[in-house]
Amino acid sequence: MEIHTPCVVALTWKLKDSLGETLDELDEPVEFLVGGGDLLPAIDRALQGHEPGAEMHLNLEPEDAFGDYDETLVYLAPRSTLPESVEEGMLVEASALPKETVEGAAADALLTITELYPEHAVLDGNHPLAGIALRLDLKVVAVREATEEEVESGTVGSGFFRLQPMAPGSDQLH
Repeated sequence: MEIHTPCVVALTWKLKDSLGETLDELDEPVEFLVGGGDLLPAIDRALQGHEPGAEMHLNLEPEDAFGDYDETLVYLAPRSTLPESVEEGMLVEASALPKETVEGAAADALLTITELYPEHAVLDGNHPLAGIALRLDLKVVAVREATEEEVESGTVGSGFFRLQPMAPGSDQLH
């Protein structure tokens, strides 16, 4: 079956930055909805017309991946406005913080706690891969028709580096 919108593809891949550092490797196939919200639009477009067994080598510039790094999405927050249990690297939703903590951030923004100091914390609203050119070697393992439910929801539940907030004090993604 040829890849078209909408359908479900099972992919494996190796994701590298422009210097060749491996950022992620997916050895076991994972399903994604083509034409939904699971893949970056540039990957969706590149997959069109291919069949199982196809191998592709994509160069994704920041504008085709997670955008350019935006310094206006970096916030300094008083440490006293954050739960004591927060740790560097944790993801928190802006709406879970007192409103004045990250003024100007969208309520649904995901913020990475990048640095913690005794009096303040640095919160970054950029995707961790923003500003990075990516090299993606992928293989199409399988293709199938999408179900009505998958098309309606716009996903099969997987996402290309979809971020999930962490509950303070938890080391699990939700």
